[in-house]
Amino acid sequence: MQLITVAGPPSSGKTSVLIKTLEALMADGIAAGVIKFDCLVADDDAVYRSAGVPVQKGLSGVLCPDHYFVSNIDRVLEWSGRRQLAMTVIESAGLCNRCSPHIKGSLAVCVLDNVSGLHTPKKIGPMLKLADVVVVTKGDIVSQAEREVFAFRVQSVAPRARIIRVNGRSGQGAHALAEMFKAAPALQGDLAALRLRFPMPAALCSYCLGETRVGPDYQIGQFRKLNID
Repeated sequence: MQLITVAGPPSSGKTSVLIKTLEALMADGIAAGVIKFDCLVADDDAVYRSAGVPVQKGLSGVLCPDHYFVSNIDRVLEWSGRRQLAMTVIESAGLCNRCSPHIKGSLAVCVLDNVSGLHTPKKIGPMLKLADVVVVTKGDIVSQAEREVFAFRVQSVAPRARIIRVNGRSGQGAHALAEMFKAAPALQGDLAALRLRFPMPAALCSYCLGETRVGPDYQIGQFRKLNID
């Protein structure tokens, strides 16, 4: 089975891009499904179902969605096996831009939109830097100069990634992305052989454990103080 991770900032167009891409894959007879990870609310599973795509949804609640994803990867593979899927796409929230859901040996995709700002690429961590493919959306509502500058900024952060432009509304570019999905490597070995490309963000402090009081007397675990001159 092929396992593909797709991450990106909120509202960058991940679901729209995946719908068009998966439609192209299913038209070629490929059995593909999606696992959607988010925090509080996600209605995208209804969109996938209406397109005929097998889907499962996971809401992390108080947990980081990518920590939630990694701790449930066994359930993802179990569900994919039951559905006899040839390809499973994991759509991750990527809310803090530091998240790193990409797995070694699997195709890693990062979705960014052209209207997020020219400085956005340098503000994003491993989610972009370690991606194999960077999908840029919403290019139809900015100028050619803005598209080229944004692509240059992306390439400077992720020099090894291939940049592709996809229109989530019309589907333009989705067929090319579907071909990249087809060429993605299959999983090698069992679950124990999987490794993340980069460590997850560290998060274990008193506020992670439910503390609501403010002040240094109530802060334990991992935290960092601002260095002010």
